[in-house]
Amino acid sequence: MSISYNSFCDDFYIDMYVNTRFDLPNDRDSLLTFFERITKQFPLMTSLSRDNSGYSLEESEGSDYGRWTSIDIERIGAGIINPENFNQAFELPKTVIDLMPYLLGIRSLDVDCIDLTFGMDFDYSGNHNEIIAEAMFAGSPFGKIFDGRGAGALSLSPAVVIALDDECSTRIRLTVDSRTEESEIRNRKFEQDKPISLYMTARQYPAGGKEFDPKAAFNNLCQAAIDFMDEKVVPNFVVPLTSAIAHRR
Repeated sequence: MSISYNSFCDDFYIDMYVNTRFDLPNDRDSLLTFFERITKQFPLMTSLSRDNSGYSLEESEGSDYGRWTSIDIERIGAGIINPENFNQAFELPKTVIDLMPYLLGIRSLDVDCIDLTFGMDFDYSGNHNEIIAEAMFAGSPFGKIFDGRGAGALSLSPAVVIALDDECSTRIRLTVDSRTEESEIRNRKFEQDKPISLYMTARQYPAGGKEFDPKAAFNNLCQAAIDFMDEKVVPNFVVPLTSAIAHRR
């Protein structure tokens, strides 16, 4: 299935994290064996690096999709930028989940939760807060407080977390992130290289009293995320954002 979200934004990306209860291995052999297996399946992923938080393997500079995977102290992640379809988008995260019990010793009991994030960046060189206020709050009680004198909202990054089941083990967090700073508002000079970002993160916790299968959980999370994006996020958040941006350009 092709991905239509790319047509609404300047960049669309998918990130996955498996968060663990115990520290992940950091010995040389385990890390290199894992990253070598990833490179064997994704030959363009050859850029290996480390920082204070952990280790990462990324696609070589100039690649189309910017695939990456990382191992931190208590989580392992993977992601892709501007995928063409969902099979391509989920291929690397599924590979990481397949490999993690054998090469990193991550078992079901060790998994705290799995996160799947759909991110969208919208380029806009003006006041992000004004765009978010117009798109998200027009006609609402919150919208009334932005009317009147003054420079308007100084900080406006709305967020909400909802549960998709009665046990609250499957959750969605939706955030619209403004990057406009107070100094830009005072000076009426706005940086051009900072996008408005929308993040929708689906999170799956192990349900109490049930065996947790990371592979099945991730598959279910993928479908839940796609359904929520299509039914709730795109028509009610993405379309108003793009309309507000287009109106002010």
